[in-house]
Amino acid sequence: MLTEIENLREIARCCQAGEPLDDDLSRWLGSRLEDFLSQRRPSLGEAFGLRGAQGGVPWWLEAAIRKRNAALRELAECLCSDGSATALARQVHRLTVRYAGTSWNRDRRRDDMPGAYAGTPKACLWRAFTSGAAMPVCERQLRSILAH
Repeated sequence: MLTEIENLREIARCCQAGEPLDDDLSRWLGSRLEDFLSQRRPSLGEAFGLRGAQGGVPWWLEAAIRKRNAALRELAECLCSDGSATALARQVHRLTVRYAGTSWNRDRRRDDMPGAYAGTPKACLWRAFTSGAAMPVCERQLRSILAH
């Protein structure tokens, strides 16, 4: 499903920029639309491969969770902790709670990440919080996220 979302984002980007689609993307889009128009697929979401995962998580939330989790894993790598997984999850949790109570109140209104965050742990925090998935997450959930 991630490939389908990436394809749709690239199509949207090209259309908004007035750029032509490459041949592969154009054929993919045409076949997906034909699946819907010929009623081989009952909805656009299904035609484009955007079915919710088993358990009822919508495709857009699954994508947001993956983006958040990747940012949290990158944050953990930045911390270079030699401690246990529990200690690392606790440290990441502490940073996310602190960011939620301070900088996020200001940053949430921004369309772009503050330039001063580039290359710092705050860049990871900003990406996690802007992912669209719930933040901050509890230590137990962080242990699971960081383990994968």
